[in-house]
Amino acid sequence: MHLPLVLPPVVTGWLLLITFGVRGPVGALLHDWFGIRLVFTTAGASLACGVMIFPIMVRAIRLSFEAADPGLEQAARTLGAGRLDRLFTITLPLASPGILVGGIVAYATCLGEFGAVITFAASIPGETQTLPLAIYAALQVPGGEAKAAQLSLVSITLALTGLLLSEWFAKRLNAMLGR
Repeated sequence: MHLPLVLPPVVTGWLLLITFGVRGPVGALLHDWFGIRLVFTTAGASLACGVMIFPIMVRAIRLSFEAADPGLEQAARTLGAGRLDRLFTITLPLASPGILVGGIVAYATCLGEFGAVITFAASIPGETQTLPLAIYAALQVPGGEAKAAQLSLVSITLALTGLLLSEWFAKRLNAMLGR
């Protein structure tokens, strides 16, 4: 689960290509049975981003669950609360700041994913070209620095918005939970 954190993103994209390509073990089944092709598609770009950010999100959520007071669940169990009751009324509300922040930080991180996306989904303008890929493409064209600067400003704005939202939501949820 944590392998994408330590592998170069291009290697992760290549592994996705081998696995989910039309001739790969999973990709061939998806294509033959359901007519689904992920490689070089928007869905493929989303899959590559998801694989790359999944460990970041899981770590944030896991830490949030571990920080929840187990004594509250034990008290609820002694009062007759079932497993699902405890999950939905105690554990999830206590972990909700970490879940929300993990999702927002994962989204913001996904905005910058380059290596896995270009390897698995390519950079097809209007279909699989993400913001980082568009910045890179602009820099490859003589005189494209202005376009790259504009796109970089959009990227910076989205990233800062994501980080500020995660902090705001975390503080707001912690205040609601009395922490």
